Amino acid sequence: MSAPGRVVFESDDLDRTEEFLSNSYAPMRIGSGSPDSGAHITRVASDTVSADELDLHFDMSYDVDPLGRICLCDIESGTIEDHQVAGWPEPAGFVPGDLFSFAPPDRPYSGRICRARYSITMLDPAVLTRVAGTEHPVQLLDHKPVSAAGAQHLRSAITYLRDQVLSAPDIAEHPLLVSTATQHLAAAVLTAFPTNALNERAGTDLDAHPSALRRAIAFIEANPERDLTATDLARAAGVSARAVQLAFRRHLDTTPMAYLRRVRLDHARAELRAAAPADTTVTQVAARWGYTRPSAFTAHYRAAYRELPSQTLHDGSQPGSGS
Repeated sequence: MSAPGRVVFESDDLDRTEEFLSNSYAPMRIGSGSPDSGAHITRVASDTVSADELDLHFDMSYDVDPLGRICLCDIESGTIEDHQVAGWPEPAGFVPGDLFSFAPPDRPYSGRICRARYSITMLDPAVLTRVAGTEHPVQLLDHKPVSAAGAQHLRSAITYLRDQVLSAPDIAEHPLLVSTATQHLAAAVLTAFPTNALNERAGTDLDAHPSALRRAIAFIEANPERDLTATDLARAAGVSARAVQLAFRRHLDTTPMAYLRRVRLDHARAELRAAAPADTTVTQVAARWGYTRPSAFTAHYRAAYRELPSQTLHDGSQPGSGS
């Protein structure tokens, strides 16, 4: 995974704006009847997800090739009009407060943005499939969220990923943190939109045999630093993602992700015990094991070991302390 980066683009030249948008999203043609074509765009991105904030001071028509990614738009001001996607029976319009999917990844679209301030978040569809735990690619069945609550949860996930992870250099340099936040975003998308994932999961293999559980556990314990999902565990165990979930619940009364978290906490504890307080901080160790918020790490750590991580760090460095 390449390091996330922040790019700021500002121009009143329509050709330059078209070039930037084409390079950032997909080949497109834009136009404007206004002599004022001011655009300000802030972009943060990793390999699998990007989050942009755009402010267009003019009316811009667009005709865009397929993006190849899930593309979410959240309008703060202005409007989007005559938005037409290949296969739609008629164009749609969007106003401030609307959060929607621009188009399926494999379809072109066109329309007009009218002096709007809005955000664009794009996600690799493969991440959705991994998080959903399905064998076939996940597809959104509608461009609108199923509820206002789902839309608000998705909006919060987008803001967190953009502002607290991708835009924060100390956080963004940790691949595990970026991938965890990206999975959280994917889960929010799956919750907010109707998809084909639920029906597919309903028909999956429910073999929750202990041998499958042992294979999944062995895979977790051999790869705690990797960006793992239930789909990865299912592949390693040789059963469906649903079967892995059921096996952990039936035999250990937990979930695969909770088990993974405990294994990571064990590794973090070993690292704290072996570290010198002058060279290591709890925040650094927490970040290496997937925690963007030290407070969450401390809460989970204390619940697991009945002591604070800072206590482990300092006690481990004392002469005569245990391993």
